[in-house]
Amino acid sequence: MIIDDGNQISASKKHLVFAYYVSGHGFGHATRVVEVVRHLILYGHDVHIVTGASQFVFTTEIQSPRLFFRKVLLDCGAVQVDALTVDCHASLEKYFQTAIAPRASILEEEVEWLNSIKADIVVSDVVPVACRAAADAGIRSVCVTNFGWDFIYSEYVMASGCNYHSIIWQIAEDYSHCEFVIRLPGYCPMPAFHDVVDVPLVVRRLHKSRSEMRKELGIADNMKLVIFNFGGQQAGWKFKQEYLPPGWLCLVCGASGNQELPLNFIKLAKDVYTPDLIAASDCMLGKIGYGTVSEALAYKLPFVFVCRDYFNEEPFLRNMLEHYQGGIEVTRRDFLTGHWAPYLKRSISLKPCYEGGINGGEVTARILQDTAMGKCFAVDKFSGARRLRDAIVLGYQLQRAPGRDICIPDWYALDENEHGLCTTLSNTEMREKNNLTTLCNKDFEILHGDLHGLSDTMSFLKILAELDTVHDSGKHTEKHQRCDHLSVAGLFNWKEEIFIARAPGRLDVMGGIADYSGSLVLQMPIREACHVAVQRIHPSKQKLWEHAQAQKLVKGQESYPVLRIVSYRSESSNHGTTFDMELSDLMDGKEPISYEKANKYFTRDPSQKWAAYIAGTLLVLMTELGVRFADSISILVSSAVPEGKGVSSSAAVEVATMSAIAAAHGLNITPRDLALLCQKVENHIVGAPCGVMDQMASACGEANKLLAMICQPAELIGLVNIPTHIRFWGIDSGIRHSISGTDYGSVRIGAFMGRKMIKSIASSLPFHSLSIDNSHEHVNGKISDNIEKDHGEILEAEASLDYLCNLSPCRYESVYAKRLPESLLGEKFLEKYVDHDDEVTVIDLKRCYGVRAAAQHPIYENFCVKAFKALLTSQSSDEQLSALGELMYRCHYSYNACGLGSHGTDKLVKLVQEMQHNKLSKSGKGTLFGAKITGGGSGGTVCVIGRNCLRSSEQILEIQQRYRSATGYLPFLFEGSSPGAGRFGYLKIRRRFIPA
Repeated sequence: MIIDDGNQISASKKHLVFAYYVSGHGFGHATRVVEVVRHLILYGHDVHIVTGASQFVFTTEIQSPRLFFRKVLLDCGAVQVDALTVDCHASLEKYFQTAIAPRASILEEEVEWLNSIKADIVVSDVVPVACRAAADAGIRSVCVTNFGWDFIYSEYVMASGCNYHSIIWQIAEDYSHCEFVIRLPGYCPMPAFHDVVDVPLVVRRLHKSRSEMRKELGIADNMKLVIFNFGGQQAGWKFKQEYLPPGWLCLVCGASGNQELPLNFIKLAKDVYTPDLIAASDCMLGKIGYGTVSEALAYKLPFVFVCRDYFNEEPFLRNMLEHYQGGIEVTRRDFLTGHWAPYLKRSISLKPCYEGGINGGEVTARILQDTAMGKCFAVDKFSGARRLRDAIVLGYQLQRAPGRDICIPDWYALDENEHGLCTTLSNTEMREKNNLTTLCNKDFEILHGDLHGLSDTMSFLKILAELDTVHDSGKHTEKHQRCDHLSVAGLFNWKEEIFIARAPGRLDVMGGIADYSGSLVLQMPIREACHVAVQRIHPSKQKLWEHAQAQKLVKGQESYPVLRIVSYRSESSNHGTTFDMELSDLMDGKEPISYEKANKYFTRDPSQKWAAYIAGTLLVLMTELGVRFADSISILVSSAVPEGKGVSSSAAVEVATMSAIAAAHGLNITPRDLALLCQKVENHIVGAPCGVMDQMASACGEANKLLAMICQPAELIGLVNIPTHIRFWGIDSGIRHSISGTDYGSVRIGAFMGRKMIKSIASSLPFHSLSIDNSHEHVNGKISDNIEKDHGEILEAEASLDYLCNLSPCRYESVYAKRLPESLLGEKFLEKYVDHDDEVTVIDLKRCYGVRAAAQHPIYENFCVKAFKALLTSQSSDEQLSALGELMYRCHYSYNACGLGSHGTDKLVKLVQEMQHNKLSKSGKGTLFGAKITGGGSGGTVCVIGRNCLRSSEQILEIQQRYRSATGYLPFLFEGSSPGAGRFGYLKIRRRFIPA
């Protein structure tokens, strides 16, 4: 017998040798291995640990002559820029260099070593090549893990856009040599493993009680204590006293040695034993990982966590943490700005309810011992179905758009063996508690579509469910006083189907006002989006609003189809809440009214002009596709895309509305065609002379990708992956932007004037007037016929120039730049050229228009966008980021030359430049590289490019505060991305119960 802290342990009669391969990534793998290895040694066995991790993680807890170390890095894991940011491409590159390129020599060396120590079994957590080496050596192998690197790297491959798919399949092939996997709670899909044995949480034991630990630290029992735990990674965290609520203390893991901390923060030693500190604390603040989640659950510690980018393991661990009521997410912005207090206070009100086993280390050690002695486990009898299920999820992972849109399918997360722990809840109860979709759909049955894991869509469903019930109960909270409840309450017939569409705003990364001149544009759909709910109702069943009912009585009419619109959250805008009209108002006899008449209809009352964006979609469908609407239509619009900030709030409303109407009426319209139809709404009914890029990005974009489109008129050329080391932000200047404003319209007119002039110049120029170096092209004193023909064809093409962007910068400079006037009076232009050939703008005779700058901008901008697109796919480097930033700066100053700048956007760009060139940046820690005004200009939002890391987020937040100090306005920040309307599709829902 072996005594462990007073407990008797059954030792094996046979001395065994374990070769334990441990991933060198982070502390999580090593800390759970410690608990398994400790028991193996107590059982009397030798354990050889092969790892690239620090030895002190093991020796702090285990000091035994039976423990051996071999420092070898065979599994590099993920390369992290900082505590919250993974460099996907660098991770794949490093794994290739570490485990793939030298594979043959690794296998030869490991087989030789395994034979030399006479290993009885190979254990892997979770080094892929170890399984193959064991097979080559003729030794059984077992993995102990909650994930496989094939699943983790699958997102890296999709996100980085590089050709490393072979790594995934090589890892899966290596894992397939493993006999079975000992699967830990919070597991991810692992299709490569043939069989599974589930065990409880593997958690390090406590050495000291809560009171003992607090007494040692000198902290009173009634003092609130939070432990700051990011896996020991030093990220240069900045702490301020005001980050904590009064009376709180914070224990900081991983603080740098020379870091000065406020009085209410306590620095912990690098090798501190964290389980005792976790158990002594009132909550934990950190990032999700297996070690932090398992120990938080085991010791019932509320966990305030910050999400990480490109961390596939996180949703599964988070699902487990939240199931046991143990976790709260703090937004990255609130975390970085020290807005911790609300989250910390909320966390201590949680009641973590995990009651499962925490002896996974002991259970795992016994299984490994028995396996090494020859026992064959009767494992998961559903392993075939499980592997298929896991393979489907992994396959989805390898196809999906990268980013934060991953959602655990309910049929995966709610398997009867979920966590291997829950025995007190039935499957039905677990579904109600765990299934994120069910939580938001308890009021609705989803007949078609998918929530795509989008929290704003879930919130919109909650709005729908609450609007009617809040009115009926008479509980008008401040939130629900935002719109007319009497109007909303009767908007829908809850017994009938409702159709929902979602469309995001967009951040103009490159292209901007060059879209109407045919440029290549690069647009990113933003996180903020508009939701629209549409229902068709037979006129006889329509509940008319009071004024409409009165009008019906006056007219003495029978039931007739009407359109009713409610704008939710309209208090943030300068327009009304409700709008209604008879659908017959959109008809002139048997034909739809003209766009011109519709424009006058919606502009007669300024407070109702907003309805043109929504009702206008009906008229465009009637006019362009011949659709006729016989039923009444009820529409609820809820948009989180801020107006006047240059992020296409109007396009989001148009695209979401038309998508929902099309779904409700069975119209099959491609996202591209739908965007073109929505542009007609804005151009002809609203009267805003925009290009098509806004609607295209909202309809056709995908999360965390740039939509690349040549606007001639709308040729989609693909989606461009945003490299994982690059990030874009939008910073609102606070100066309201409107594309219907005179500046945007006059610049557009100037560009079309310039095109008309260039065409005229090209058609009248004699060949010999061109400034061409033809010194080597003369034959007997004459220009060769071929050269003359070629240049004649060039002039002919330019004489019929359809888009300015089809003219190259060199041709513009060499032939046309000096021939265009700086500016020209409207009537002077019309006298000579008659028309500027733009159907959505009208020339003012008495206005002077800038011509040269307006024409030059799209020509050079198109070149810059092409260069930008090419640079995005080049090798990651500071030079790449600097070049991308310079292209953005060039675009910004070209906007200014056109007259579309503003003091606010110039100030933001200047702040970015100051941040980029300050002393800290020059020391190698700078992360911002460029900025530009976006969209229609004259205010709105500035787009910023920088390195995807915590430091860049901190700098963006610092710019936000500096701008407020200088202007008194706190800018809105646009962070993140989401799928376009085409990717989202539509939801068809029906109320599960009818409010009384």
